[in-house]
Amino acid sequence: METTAAQDTGTVEFRVTGYGHPDAQALSAEVQQEYVRRYGDPDETVLHPDDFDPPAGLFLIAYLDGRPVACGGWRAKQAGPHGVRDGDAELKRMFVIPTARGRGLARAVLRHLEQTAAEAGRTRFILETGTEQPEAVALYRSEGYAAIRKFGIYREHPQSICLGKEFTAASV
Repeated sequence: METTAAQDTGTVEFRVTGYGHPDAQALSAEVQQEYVRRYGDPDETVLHPDDFDPPAGLFLIAYLDGRPVACGGWRAKQAGPHGVRDGDAELKRMFVIPTARGRGLARAVLRHLEQTAAEAGRTRFILETGTEQPEAVALYRSEGYAAIRKFGIYREHPQSICLGKEFTAASV
């Protein structure tokens, strides 16, 4: 799946690449360094490339004038402890490189991911972010995400914030 959109600052192309793609791995390494800067450690959540294989997941990259500048993915979740339900899709590795921020790329990636998850039969996005990512929290809240029961390996951490959004025909 490729989608192209022109912006005043260049042409943005969204490509479903998979999490194992070299550009996905390079952007994931950058986001890990962002976590180190903000929290002191990388995210220790275990992610495997096959977690993001359709139809149970998806990973995409936004390219600006041919250069990878943003990414994100989702993986299907099964009902389990801490409020995770069948039909949930967990949002992972949303990231925009610093030089491409402020252009609406994160919102565009998020909306693409929501659409693909809904098309794959997912009924809710869930995610974990943190107190040291206020711009991410603001983005998610502006897109209709609300606090949910904490889940994942950081659920007991005081800096953890878990959010969710139900998919409806009007929301994607």
